Amino acid sequence: MMNLPKDPIMLLSFVNTYLRDRHPSLEDFCKSHDISQESLVSSLEAIDYHYDKEKNCFL
Repeated sequence: MMNLPKDPIMLLSFVNTYLRDRHPSLEDFCKSHDISQESLVSSLEAIDYHYDKEKNCFL
């Protein structure tokens, strides 16, 4: 399991960078890093960021 940043803003930046540069989807990112997609989405929704599947990033 990958160690993700604990700070929500750092987590947002980290995830969006990986989505932009290395993964074609959120599902692929989560599977690749053995993390719960639901937990990740929930953490970022707590700071009012939501996954946009078309843009493949949290906005």
